Amino acid sequence: MLDQASGLRRMQPKNQIKVIAVSGGKGGVGKTNVSLNTSIALAQLGKRVLVLDADLGLANVDVMLGLRVQRNLSHVMSGECELDDIIIEGPAGIKIIPATSGTQSMVDLTPSEHAGLIRAFSDMQTQFDVLIVDTAAGISDMVLSFARAAQDVMLVVCDEPTSITDCYALMKLLSRDHEVFKFKVVANMVRSPKEGQVLFSKLAKVSDRFLDVALDLVGVIPYDENIRKAVRKQQAIVEAFPDSPASRAFKALAQKVIKWPIPNQASGHLEFFIEQLIDN
Repeated sequence: MLDQASGLRRMQPKNQIKVIAVSGGKGGVGKTNVSLNTSIALAQLGKRVLVLDADLGLANVDVMLGLRVQRNLSHVMSGECELDDIIIEGPAGIKIIPATSGTQSMVDLTPSEHAGLIRAFSDMQTQFDVLIVDTAAGISDMVLSFARAAQDVMLVVCDEPTSITDCYALMKLLSRDHEVFKFKVVANMVRSPKEGQVLFSKLAKVSDRFLDVALDLVGVIPYDENIRKAVRKQQAIVEAFPDSPASRAFKALAQKVIKWPIPNQASGHLEFFIEQLIDN
């Protein structure tokens, strides 16, 4: 993927598209919930948002929202249809690119299949302002590829030792092997803003000691029983319970995301789907 677009790095983007990879290493930290609610909150602010379910083998974005999917990325990869054909509409008008669940072949894409996926995005007709990439859990090559190719990497962490350890491992790999040195952190499911700051400090302390990275705490999402209720209803909390504490936190996060600058040119690590973003 890097070789294919290495000659394009200095070209200017034709559209001001913000690309954010949401990851965290460990499963169960609420990563997809953060991705979806932030996306919907951005759409409520007038942004055209596209969500890529990048958990290519265990997709769940459509399930969380109770959406029916006719075709997914596997159909694009097999040549049955174009990327625009599989996009479905979600709450607040967000657009979603669904992946597939229980398909090992989508997890183990070959380099040529990576290239095919990139070409599919370069041919897209759907217009959007923000691309949210909801990555899989873990530190697989696929997760690293999506994270290193985004403009911003947003890490979701909760107050569990394994969450902090796995988040650190992901940062270590991205900084050491892929020249990604800046990370935005969301402290999720915390009891208070102070607990969120303490959690961030734990992660920052170990990263400052052993890694050459910069961390920025951009969101503190409180533990909220309404999230569980919204999940059971297959709705996002920002729509199901718009005045709940977690909803207000997601809306505050979306306000910050809008202000994040968009690079004028590709950085040292390749921006995601660069062929979609360049002016020929």
